Amino acid sequence: MGTYTDVLLVTANVGSLFDNVGEIESDWLREFFTTVHTYKPRFVALHFQEVGGKDYMVNMGHAENFFWNIESSEEMRDFDRVCIYVDNHFKATDSFTALGSMYFIHKSLKNIYQYDFNVKEFKAVSGHNKYVSSLDGVTTVEKEKFPKNFWPDFKWSRKGYMRTRWIIHNQGLDLVNVHLFHDASNLIACNSSPSVYSGNRKKALRYVINRISDSSYAPVPFFLFGDFNFRLDTRSLVQSLSRSADVQTVKKDSSNEVEKIICEEKDNDHKVLLHIETKLFTYLHQAAFREDNGRALLKYDKEITAFQDVITEEDILFPPSYPYSEDYTKPTQYMNTRCPSWCDRILMSLSARDIIHRTEEGESNVVYNTLGPSVCMGDHKPVFLFFTLKTNGH
Repeated sequence: MGTYTDVLLVTANVGSLFDNVGEIESDWLREFFTTVHTYKPRFVALHFQEVGGKDYMVNMGHAENFFWNIESSEEMRDFDRVCIYVDNHFKATDSFTALGSMYFIHKSLKNIYQYDFNVKEFKAVSGHNKYVSSLDGVTTVEKEKFPKNFWPDFKWSRKGYMRTRWIIHNQGLDLVNVHLFHDASNLIACNSSPSVYSGNRKKALRYVINRISDSSYAPVPFFLFGDFNFRLDTRSLVQSLSRSADVQTVKKDSSNEVEKIICEEKDNDHKVLLHIETKLFTYLHQAAFREDNGRALLKYDKEITAFQDVITEEDILFPPSYPYSEDYTKPTQYMNTRCPSWCDRILMSLSARDIIHRTEEGESNVVYNTLGPSVCMGDHKPVFLFFTLKTNGH
């Protein structure tokens, strides 16, 4: 006799939450709690990236408070078992990832176990288990910062992944928190298709998939969710947007290096259609990224296609998750810093797709969407996946 368990997965890059302490956090929490209340999951997994923000040495105390506000909230009181892993040990530069994962188990969910990677066996979960530090020696989590020699040409950053493994009603699954590399320069991203940054992310994601699929432990279905930093194929997009425009490339006097790309409309008083610099991306018709949830631009979202043999994703029906304005009064505007993209994602192995229960007649009870679409949540909108897990036993 099959049973079902409702599951909520959420990924959120919370860096700007800590860099702009204040109103955003209370709205963030309210939106999260509302989502829990709406869908009534029995298992909740929250994956955070950039815990502590850019100024993490100053903000880590605030970050701990944020985790405590979720854990101790009235809204989560029916979740009687909690597992929290926060890598905030920033002094350990060789291993610091700024990743945080929280898992909540509802009191009605009886049969749940967590894997101990050290003794290679599952153990029943009880009480509140909180690990906030370097996570070295914590045997129920596997964490790794990407090796320094991976990208010799780029600054080593605190990107990496963190994995936990679970059994829910006899169904095993891995939940992996991932943070991949960003696009440092819009101009360099325009140079080739796919971009050099896209190549870096591809290498890192392949590394993660290989690590969690290696033969150290029996393979189980997995969900990878985090800030993949996937970007639209900038070169192809810019070529398309500027097809009927005059394109001007401005170079620095001293060198041959491109400083800016300016595309002007041929008529319409030569209005600047597109202006790109290292950290500037302004497009005259920004609404195109929000109209119909940016669906027309999904064809430029190509980075996952290299992995179709191993991972899949629900249909994206929400606008790009980044970079939203951090101005409290402009919750649906994008900042003019980067080309809006679907950076925050919830991906799954093909075997994980098979354990999602779907209702008959094509009606889907699976929801893949953003949290807080109309309130300021920081520069990333959190992304969530709600689904019913097919489980076995009682």
